[in-house]
Amino acid sequence: MPKPSCVWIIDDDRSIRWVLEKALLREDIPCMTFSAASDALRELERSQPAVVLSDIRMPGVSGLELLQALKERLPKVPVIIMTAYSDLDSAVAAFQGGAFEYLPKPFDVDQALELVRRALAENASRDTPAPSEAPMTEMLGQAPAMQEVFRAIGRLSQSHATVLITGESGSGKELVARALHRHSPRATGPFIALNTAAIPKDLLESELFGHERGAFTGAAAQRRGRFEQADGGTLFLDEIGDMPSELQTRLLRVLSDGQFYRVGGHTPIKVNVRVIAATHQDLEVRVREGLFREDLFHRLNVIRLRLPALRERREDIPLLVRHFMQKSARELGVEAKGVSEAAMKTLVNLSWSGNVRQLENVCHYLTVMAPGQVVEVSDLPADLMQGPTEPVGGDWLQSLAAEAGARLARGEAAILDELTQAYEKTLIEVALRHTGGRRIEAAHLLGWGRNTLTRKIHELGMDAVPEADETR
Repeated sequence: MPKPSCVWIIDDDRSIRWVLEKALLREDIPCMTFSAASDALRELERSQPAVVLSDIRMPGVSGLELLQALKERLPKVPVIIMTAYSDLDSAVAAFQGGAFEYLPKPFDVDQALELVRRALAENASRDTPAPSEAPMTEMLGQAPAMQEVFRAIGRLSQSHATVLITGESGSGKELVARALHRHSPRATGPFIALNTAAIPKDLLESELFGHERGAFTGAAAQRRGRFEQADGGTLFLDEIGDMPSELQTRLLRVLSDGQFYRVGGHTPIKVNVRVIAATHQDLEVRVREGLFREDLFHRLNVIRLRLPALRERREDIPLLVRHFMQKSARELGVEAKGVSEAAMKTLVNLSWSGNVRQLENVCHYLTVMAPGQVVEVSDLPADLMQGPTEPVGGDWLQSLAAEAGARLARGEAAILDELTQAYEKTLIEVALRHTGGRRIEAAHLLGWGRNTLTRKIHELGMDAVPEADETR
C-alpha cells in the first residue's frame, strides 16, 4: 500500500503524467499515476492519497466529477485541478468544488512541485458546494495575470465583500464585475451597472438614489434609483474616480448604513446591495490631490482586483482574436474568417491602447471588410497599423520561455535545435523583408557573411525565398 504521503496524478496525457512523476520522485515524494479518473476511484477501495493532481477534462469521468467524489469521501484531501482550457468557468468551478488550487497548462514544474508541497501540509477540511453548471463566459486568458483574476473570482464566489476593480479603459472591468455577480450568492438577484462618468453631474444623484414626484422641474413621477433597482443583487459603479465630491459623501453614507433618501424624499430607504466599483484612475493619487474622499476609498478598497492591460497578456491575443472572429461571424450570419500567421504576429505586437475592447472592434471590422476568408496584414485597418508596435523589452523572451516550458511539460527533449532553427529562420525572414530580398545587405545586417546566410537558408529549407538583384 502506498505511503500516507503518496500523491496521485490523474491525466489522460501520458507526457504530463511522466513529467510530474519524475519531478516528484526526484523530490522523494511517492506518487501513483492514473490515465483515467475511474481507475483512481477504484483505487480508493484499497488506498487513499495525500494529495491529488487531476486534469479537468478527460474521457469518461471528468476532473470536476472526480473532485466532487473525493470531497464527499475524503474532504480533507487537497485536490489540485490542472487544465489546458484556461477559462474563468473552469477556475470558478474548481474552487467552488473545493479544489486546493487551479493549475493552468502549460505549467512550470517547479510551480507544480511547490503546490504539492503546500498541499501536503494542508490539514483543514472544506465544506464547499459541488460545482454547478454556469453559462459560457467571454472572459478568456491563459496569461498568468488573467489566471490570477480567475482565481480571485473563484475565491470570492461565496463572498459579499465590496470589490474595487482597477485597470485601463477597455480592459474588461465590467466583464469581471458581471462574473463576480454571476458566481456569487447574489447571482439570482439583479445586476445593475452605471457609468458615473457618463451621467451629467446634476442628474447623477437622481440616477443613483431616485427622486420623489415634484422634487425638481421635470420630476413628474416618482423614480427608483439604481440602488433600489439593485436591492438583493449587485450594483456596479464604473469610473468611480470621476464621481463628484458631494455624491461621494452620500455614497459613503449608503455603504456605511445601507440606507439613503430619494431626492426630495423624507423617508429613509434601506437596501441590501453589494457594490463593485471600477476605475482606470489611480485613486490613491486622487485622494492625495483632494479629489476623492479617503474614507470612501478605504470603504471601497476592501478587495482590489487589478485587470491587466492587453499588452501585458500578449500570449492571449491569438485566443481572443479567434474568439472575437467567431463571435462576429455568428452575429453577422457568415462563415468565420481565419487569420494568417503574419497578420496574427502583427496583431500580437501592436500596442492596443484600447485593450480588449479595441481588439474586439478590429475583429468585427475584419469580419465585415476583409475581402478573403484569410485575413492578411494588408487587410488590417490603416489607423491600427500607424500606431506603435511593441515587440520590445522582455515580451519575446517571455514568449520563448512559455514555449520552452510547454514543450518540456509535454515531455519533449532536445528542444534547443528546433527552437534555434525557428529563431534563425525568423531573423532571416525579417532581414530579407527589410532589404527587399538583397542577401548581401541582409547578411551584413545580421552580422554574417553572404556564404553563411546562403548556407543557413539551405539548411533551414528556405531555398524558395527569392533573391533580389544585388546590382540595384
